Amino acid sequence: MLIQVITQILHCPHCQGTDIVRNGKTRQGKQRFLCREEPCDGRTFILDYSYAGQSKEVKKKIIDMAVNGSGVRDTARVLKISTNTVLKELKKEKPNTASKFTIAKATKTRTSYSRDSIGSTRRKAGTTRIPDR
Repeated sequence: MLIQVITQILHCPHCQGTDIVRNGKTRQGKQRFLCREEPCDGRTFILDYSYAGQSKEVKKKIIDMAVNGSGVRDTARVLKISTNTVLKELKKEKPNTASKFTIAKATKTRTSYSRDSIGSTRRKAGTTRIPDR
């Protein structure tokens, strides 16, 4: 009887290292792996995530959709994930890559009004008016 052993070389999704060891199982019974490379400092990962929002591909799609102008709810609906997952991923994005899709917020200034001698209302000089949304 001939037994054939299949070996699969795993790569860490964070640092692409190959010094990987098994590190227990999740509550769902999936195998957890531990990266022993220096850059990862003991980070763990699993191969098949049960929630789509945890996979590397979906996280990349979240960033791509944000860069292309999709809203949070639109992104969540298209990728079939929670809006909280989309927000968490966008918040933890590093500043150098986040600058691609920074949303410029207009600073609202209060418009000051005064009554003139006739009783009509006028805007004071030097104030700008930004319409409320």
